[in-house]
Amino acid sequence: MTSRGELLETAINDAAIHYAVCNLNDIPNRRAKAFQLLRHADNGRATAFSIFVVRWGTHVLGYINECPHSGVNLDWERNQFFDPSGLRLMCGKHGSLFEIGTGRCVDGPCRGRALKRVSLAVIDGEVCIHGIELVEDEDTPNPAP
Repeated sequence: MTSRGELLETAINDAAIHYAVCNLNDIPNRRAKAFQLLRHADNGRATAFSIFVVRWGTHVLGYINECPHSGVNLDWERNQFFDPSGLRLMCGKHGSLFEIGTGRCVDGPCRGRALKRVSLAVIDGEVCIHGIELVEDEDTPNPAP
């Protein structure tokens, strides 16, 4: 029997717009991959939106690809987000280390700050972003800088 809370949660999830970013199998286990997307800004214009997705088994976590210390992309080389041990995320610019599950910086210049989370779900094998209105291909060809 389904509870009222489960029905409400299902209704909320069904009403939310999800945008497929990639297939889960496009990201190797215990790795991360960057994506350059476009989102609608407050002024209605398209603006660049850089994220990365971490896969850990069947679980995915999403973060905005920006170090809280200096604002640079985290990956020191394309899609290279982990420290040498593979257990922490690492900023390639200044070496800050972040917990994978929380995005909290545990060592480096931004210690105590955190990466900004992006809400993701795996739906029918697709990694989907929700809670953010993305620009779809046919919406606009010219992003704002």
